[in-house]
Amino acid sequence: MITWTDVKKFPLEERVQALYEHATFVMAIRYYRYKVNLFLLGDEYVEVFVNHKRANIDKIDLLDRSHSRMKFYSDQIKLSL
Repeated sequence: MITWTDVKKFPLEERVQALYEHATFVMAIRYYRYKVNLFLLGDEYVEVFVNHKRANIDKIDLLDRSHSRMKFYSDQIKLSL
C-alpha cells in the first residue's frame, strides 16, 4: 500500500495520480481562493489545494490538524485523530 511518505517524494503531477488511484475522496471545502479537496490515504488525510481561477493545483500536503481549516472539516465530518 502506498503511504504519504511515498507520495510526498513524487512531483506534483505524480502526487495527483497517486491520490486518485490510491486514496478516497472525503470532502471539499472553500478556503479563501482555494477549493481544498480532502482525501484519505491509508490512515492519513491529505489536502489538495485547487486554485479554481487559474485552473490548477497549487499544493498537495498532509492535513495540518492544528490549522484553523480544521473547523470547516469538523463541522461536517468526524475526523479520526
